[in-house]
Amino acid sequence: MDIEKNVKQDSFNTNKVAITTAAHGVHDTYTAFLPALLPFLIEKFSLTNTAAGLLSVFLQIPSLIQPIIGFIADRRNLKLLTILAPAITGTTMSLLGIAPGYGFLVVLLLVAGTSSAMLHAVTPGISSSFSGKQLGKGMSFWMVGGEIGRVLGPLIAVSALEFFLPGKLPWLMIGGIGASAFLYLKLSSVTTLTTTERIDIHWKDSLLKIRRMMLPIAGLIFTRSLMTASLTTYLPTYLTTQGRSVWMAGASLTILQAAGMVGVIIAGSLSDKYGRRVLLLVSYIATPLFILFFISTGGILQIISLILLGFSSISVAPVLMTIVHEHAPDNRSFANGIYMALSFIMIALSTLLVGILSDAVNLRFTFLISAGMLPIGIPILWLLPKIKTAKT
Repeated sequence: MDIEKNVKQDSFNTNKVAITTAAHGVHDTYTAFLPALLPFLIEKFSLTNTAAGLLSVFLQIPSLIQPIIGFIADRRNLKLLTILAPAITGTTMSLLGIAPGYGFLVVLLLVAGTSSAMLHAVTPGISSSFSGKQLGKGMSFWMVGGEIGRVLGPLIAVSALEFFLPGKLPWLMIGGIGASAFLYLKLSSVTTLTTTERIDIHWKDSLLKIRRMMLPIAGLIFTRSLMTASLTTYLPTYLTTQGRSVWMAGASLTILQAAGMVGVIIAGSLSDKYGRRVLLLVSYIATPLFILFFISTGGILQIISLILLGFSSISVAPVLMTIVHEHAPDNRSFANGIYMALSFIMIALSTLLVGILSDAVNLRFTFLISAGMLPIGIPILWLLPKIKTAKT
């Protein structure tokens, strides 16, 4: 059954949602290589933390084109962007370990970032089309794919460095190429079109329709971007400065993402039942406390703090995305493109800021600043338009 017949369905199509989840998971496994490889790249090219942070910016900057891709995807079938993304990203990210210089790293990351922008602008709209009235559950599924990728990516990267040396990293691209071949077979009947009717609405009119929802969403993204940048990019680097091994530092990122994956699975469905704002409020209160717990402890307590931190900080991602999708039923890919572009760009700029602050002071200081930013987002929750739930 193709997506044209599923756009208005009320049931949850587990099969189709699982396929888009798998696409997201394989793709994000490769983008998750970068944080784990940063300590190695910093040593290899004698980089400052600022220069290392710029690498993440290069990976994220192509996200600026996501609203354009999303706007087109609502009107033209761009399923090929989903199909090709794992192969392109897998190839470029697997070449990082043998890059001969900083400039080559930049080129690889820009190509991978463009591929990532294509997938993240298009695929959530496909997934939400098959979620029926359970948008929170559908977005949780899709986000779980990304979390699985971010769990596996650091472990794969550091294990390859530890046991197979950097020169063997290019072999890892085989997984991405194979995933794209699989998606080509499984997504043959899928379309990214939001509706079967032709839509000739100007992009400015589409933007006006979602403005009331998107402005507070942007504020919420901004207040959590410094925290996200600190944890997802600099966590391994922070722990190596604390005397942990490269492998252990990479494993800590896996612990964080694994806990986040559990949170993502739970949060989306809970938000369908209890409301989006409640879940967001809990996260914005708990996450700063767990950051303070993390930087103040060591050993087993620090591992526990990472689990709690991953659960509380990452779980809100599908909730935010669900709000975007349910308030833009006729422009889902466009609204999603704006949301993803805002997220990626703010995190990229925050990553650069973390690098600058850590060079000027230290990484511990930046973790404290990121904790202080989160409570600022609490009043913004009440600026969100009325949140719909599956059960009222």
